[in-house]
Amino acid sequence: MNLLTIFAQTLEITLPVFAMVFIGLGLKRIGWIDSAFITTASMLVFKATLPVLIFLSIIRADLETAFDPGLMVFFALATIVTFLLSWLWAGWRVPKDDRGIYVQGAFRGNCGVVGLALAAGMYGDYGLSAGSLLLGVVILTYNALSVIVLTAYQPGRQADWYGMGKHIARNPLILSVLIAIPFAWSGIELPDWLMTSGDYFASLTLPLALICIGGTLSVSALRDDRATALGASLMKMVTLPVLATGAAWLVGFSGPQLGLLFVFFASPTAAASFVMVKAMGGNAKLAANIIAVTTLMSSVTITGGVFVLQIWGVI
Repeated sequence: MNLLTIFAQTLEITLPVFAMVFIGLGLKRIGWIDSAFITTASMLVFKATLPVLIFLSIIRADLETAFDPGLMVFFALATIVTFLLSWLWAGWRVPKDDRGIYVQGAFRGNCGVVGLALAAGMYGDYGLSAGSLLLGVVILTYNALSVIVLTAYQPGRQADWYGMGKHIARNPLILSVLIAIPFAWSGIELPDWLMTSGDYFASLTLPLALICIGGTLSVSALRDDRATALGASLMKMVTLPVLATGAAWLVGFSGPQLGLLFVFFASPTAAASFVMVKAMGGNAKLAANIIAVTTLMSSVTITGGVFVLQIWGVI
């Protein structure tokens, strides 16, 4: 297989995802969608369509294949290591007031939408089911580590562990995983009409979520804090994915496992990072800038990463 064929296959995986993001950006610019639509649609995705998508993907999965404790443990450990690396770098290169925002932006990826969409594009049902199970680890580690680093640089703020625990316990994505696993293990089959209706509803998830991501991008907002935002973005989209994916390959991951880890590590900064920074009284504009830059960069860095990994024959 020549390089041109591999590159064409790579674009077939990544272009549909990023095309929807840029469609969302275009729709917002011409006024066909607005902030109210984005807020409502994002809430619909988070509370309803994405949990249904996760539930259906898990109950259809072969859990002996999709449930991979080694993959989950590695992702959790690698997340902690990348978190610590970005914190060490921030302590040397980033102004103290912005370090917490920098670190969160550098390690916290949008795995629930971009990562899952790419996993589905690359590996179909396996990508959806294994990625959905991995989201439980994502939600727990990302929220806990974000609270730690943001609290460290917000004077007078204390970590509300009880509140965060309640938030995680009520998270619709985690609940959908916990509800789906017994169905998958027991082999209980839902009626065909219910499964078809669920498929119709779940099919709204990825295009709607990606359009909302595009609609929230603001290129004009990048005027402030450009150096810090760019530094965090390069850490998020280049340095940490290369290190984490390289470590995964060295310990023996390959094929779909390595591909899934790569797209999760290489996903752009999660929009939830902005919400958390704003709630804790931090530099919300910097958080928004990091999200915008990483999202714009991701179409190039993820496509390039998948292309290189395919050339090397490791995914």
